Amino acid sequence: MSDALRIDDEFTEKRSYTYADYLEWEGPERFQLLNGEVFQMASPSVTHQSLLMELSLQFGNWLRGKPCQVFAAPLDVRLFPKKDNSDKTVVQPDLLVVCDKNKLSKGSVNGPPDLVLEIVSPSNSHSELFRKFQYYLEAGVREYWIIDPESKKVQVHIYENGRYISTIYTEDVRIPVAVLPGLEITFEGLWAE
Repeated sequence: MSDALRIDDEFTEKRSYTYADYLEWEGPERFQLLNGEVFQMASPSVTHQSLLMELSLQFGNWLRGKPCQVFAAPLDVRLFPKKDNSDKTVVQPDLLVVCDKNKLSKGSVNGPPDLVLEIVSPSNSHSELFRKFQYYLEAGVREYWIIDPESKKVQVHIYENGRYISTIYTEDVRIPVAVLPGLEITFEGLWAE
């Protein structure tokens, strides 16, 4: 391996990393880069995965035969891609929808997805969620959901005129998907007891 940082070094070096660095890392661990800072991702819980699978099915079934595609993590999303791979923000949203096929490459989504869903887990820090909110807004992600299984709340942020208009949904509701008119996602019976 070249001078790229090895996974077992646990990122003890304090420096800014790029997507080019990211591509050289070896190991089963998953990472995200937020403006060059490395965030290691913990394995998701059974509750998280159960919710993600159900949401994937709802989106996937509705999108079958339509031009947009749904993807679930792990998949690299380069919000601000550069041809030389010097971009410093690479995220792995739990679920995303991409309607512009030109943003899809063999190894990543290059540019902002139309819709991003993040499921909150104990390993998510508030600062990480806040930073990602800012990056999604700056990149122009048209719709961003934050799903909290513990509080049984879904925050939906719709991009409008350079800012997010936010709505909070609770409990067993049907949530309309703004970027996919006609689709409503149901949370009835999805929350773990």
